[in-house]
Amino acid sequence: MNYTNEIKNKLFNLGSDLVGIADVKLLKDIETIPENLLSPFTRALSIAVQLPISVFEMIDDKPIPIYASVYQTANRLLDEIAFKISVEIQKNGYLSVPIPASQIIDWKNWLGAISHKAVARLAGIGWQGKNLLLITPQYGSRVRLVTVLTNAPLKPDAPIKNRCGKCTLCYDACPVGAIKNVTAKEHYKNRNEALDFNKCVKKLTMDFAKLPDIEVPICGICIKVCPFGKKLKN
Repeated sequence: MNYTNEIKNKLFNLGSDLVGIADVKLLKDIETIPENLLSPFTRALSIAVQLPISVFEMIDDKPIPIYASVYQTANRLLDEIAFKISVEIQKNGYLSVPIPASQIIDWKNWLGAISHKAVARLAGIGWQGKNLLLITPQYGSRVRLVTVLTNAPLKPDAPIKNRCGKCTLCYDACPVGAIKNVTAKEHYKNRNEALDFNKCVKKLTMDFAKLPDIEVPICGICIKVCPFGKKLKN
């Protein structure tokens, strides 16, 4: 327990806003690249940094260059945090590997090495919302995530309940009507249970990413309207 607190405190000192730990056994059914990615590890650290609320309030019907910059800065910060804590854990005599915050390996299916959202949900940071994103009680979906896999003896956290309820704000706001307004008690069986994934990807890649000074597949509209995280947290 002391080592768990030590690692979490170091992560907060490095700039993390939320930290959770998932038992890798709970991740055995999720897709990873490579397939045996999880085999040497017993724990998955989920690390989140919050994004500035005001950036989302500036978004109307499309992403803006400031959001694109903030998005990429958060990813770089997370990668640095994950790298530093991985090396620290390694110095303590344990295996560890940082999984990049925003790296697509399988472009056909839009998959990275592991789903940061799945790890974060099982690490108790938040729940999977109707927009398919992770929603945290503190910051809503106004966060970026990264994962560190390790065999260090860390105490896992417990998942938290879905709190979307009857809210339809993301469903109402989606510019292409991709969100299906379906609530998952724990998680969706697949992406298309929650939304028309192809519609979403097409809008991000064929439209938004081609806007001046955007260049990355982002939107931000469903994040903006989510009531969680709209207010400042001390």
